[in-house]
Amino acid sequence: KEAGKGYYFSPKLIDWLGPRRVGDIADDPYIHYAASMQKLFEDLALRKLDHYLGDILRETGRLAFAGGGALNVKLNQRIIARPDVRELFVQPASGDSGTAVGAASYVSVARGVPVEKMEHVYLGPAYTNEEVITACERHPSKPSWQKIDEVPQRIARLLADGQPVAWFQGRMEFGPRALGSRSILGDARSPKMQEVMNLKIKFRESFRPFAPTVMREKVSEYFELDRESPYMLLVAPVRKEICRTMSQEEQGRFGLDKLHVVRSCVPAITHVDYSARVQTVDRETNPLFHRTIEALSDRHGCPLVINTSFNVRGEPIVCSPEDAYLCFMRTNMDYLVMGPFLLEKAQQKPLTDDRDWKKEFELD
Repeated sequence: KEAGKGYYFSPKLIDWLGPRRVGDIADDPYIHYAASMQKLFEDLALRKLDHYLGDILRETGRLAFAGGGALNVKLNQRIIARPDVRELFVQPASGDSGTAVGAASYVSVARGVPVEKMEHVYLGPAYTNEEVITACERHPSKPSWQKIDEVPQRIARLLADGQPVAWFQGRMEFGPRALGSRSILGDARSPKMQEVMNLKIKFRESFRPFAPTVMREKVSEYFELDRESPYMLLVAPVRKEICRTMSQEEQGRFGLDKLHVVRSCVPAITHVDYSARVQTVDRETNPLFHRTIEALSDRHGCPLVINTSFNVRGEPIVCSPEDAYLCFMRTNMDYLVMGPFLLEKAQQKPLTDDRDWKKEFELD
């Protein structure tokens, strides 16, 4: 396209940078472009912070951050590392989708109505057990399900056996992150789980990282993080005690080859720089999710799981039981749990809907 007709940059920039990256490519020069833009973004954002809020931060130590840039966890990591920032709140639905929150808060304060602290993001639709059953009965494929009594223990066993599980529970999350209501869960101890979940479930590049959800009371045992991170918007180093030192050969690897190195006892969520994008979960805000991770910890001593959004590449996160079943059947996952109902892929009939999901939404 010509400049000004769909792009914010000129054809000369494309010629200079080279062709658009296509497919599972993470090598020279693209990784350098990405790293340079990230570094420039961080530096400029911190300079603006100093210019506009430097005096206020030195006085209060408190910062509320919103907008699309607030979802950049590497920037947030540098912000909380500042000595003048003692408390950072990042609005979990930052960007255009969260504009309504700011507008409503502004009007409330103007009218003298106090604005309460945001305690959690589980504000979306929920579905009763009866609604889940009805959705299965009405579906053309007539999904087969079984009701299980101990959801946390049963799902913990599946995860420990190396099975990714589609997790559909309670009220949907508000914002772009899956935080334990519409999630796909996996065992973070598996060195193969990152590649398996990317290629066979999310259908995206193998190098994309996954985030851990960790029990709030156990976060400091695995990560160098001295605060809660309920919205998965903070990056923290993995503790050195659970990391392994790379060999000289491993240190010399480049591009995608870096991914095939086990860096810690939870390799599936440990980034190449020994960091992780952490979500903490507590007993009060999401008790079922917390109990499930606790059950895994009781069995195997690992108080965290991989937590990624319940969707495939390019699609929005699932909302309804119908969405969940369709997404589940289009992936290579074997298990879906909706409320107390467990669905196993081997017991399902093939989908009657043969549409190509890759053509329904633009791939990201």
